[in-house]
Amino acid sequence: MKIAIGSDHAGVEFKKEIAEWLVANGHECKDMGPYTEESVDYPDYAHKVAKAVASGEYEQGILLCGTGLGVSISANKVPGIRAALACRPEFATLARQHNNANVLCMSARFTDSATIVTTLEHWFAADFEGGRHQRRVEKIEQCS
Repeated sequence: MKIAIGSDHAGVEFKKEIAEWLVANGHECKDMGPYTEESVDYPDYAHKVAKAVASGEYEQGILLCGTGLGVSISANKVPGIRAALACRPEFATLARQHNNANVLCMSARFTDSATIVTTLEHWFAADFEGGRHQRRVEKIEQCS
């Protein structure tokens, strides 16, 4: 699977770990920045990743910022994106199963490395269930 990843300055170190995990697990990964811990504005990188996913160039995206809130709000401004903040691994599972989320957002300041890996495992193990959830996703899309 082709995955676009991005962050703000708070997420740079975790982003490197995520990229390594993705490649080790058979995914193609594109780091859309930033590449240093110098202060940047999270919407710039959230929009890059979200637009790459919305265009179909990448199948899914992963974003990090200090809390994960800013990147999730920013990514969700792009039509066709359903970005979900996963504070726990179970949130990642449900975001995929029930919301057909296509961008995973995580906190770089309030999450540890082991939880990030477990969250990634849950995200990639889950599939959209469709059914009654399809109707709800269609209603979300009508708001774009």
